[in-house]
Amino acid sequence: MTHHPVSPLNRGNARKMRKSMTNAELKLWNEIRAHRLMGLAFRRQMPIAGYIVDFACPNKKLIVELDGSQHASRQVSASDAVRATKLEALGWTILRFWNDDVIRDIDNVCQHIVIAVGLAGADVPQSATEEFVS
Repeated sequence: MTHHPVSPLNRGNARKMRKSMTNAELKLWNEIRAHRLMGLAFRRQMPIAGYIVDFACPNKKLIVELDGSQHASRQVSASDAVRATKLEALGWTILRFWNDDVIRDIDNVCQHIVIAVGLAGADVPQSATEEFVS
């Protein structure tokens, strides 16, 4: 993966955003962190090409964005399209979900992510299903 320099301002903003996640971001993060979703490694609030994306799986070049109601406006929607064009030009695939979809149907959101990376129907890695028994 090509490394892009990250400005100190962007790095600081990403760090702040990791500390103040929305309910939807927290819910999704609890499902995908620590390789819990089919062994995929995700990062949260990751700086990429001057933007801070909600979640990224660098190995699969997948970005997952969670959108609140503000993204329904024309102005924000237009800036999202510009951002998506730039990130897609760098080889990233972008999935967008509404916050409400994550809150109400997290299983379906996770299924869409698995399908997008081409792991639908694959065996779940053993490490992702092991449980610790005390």
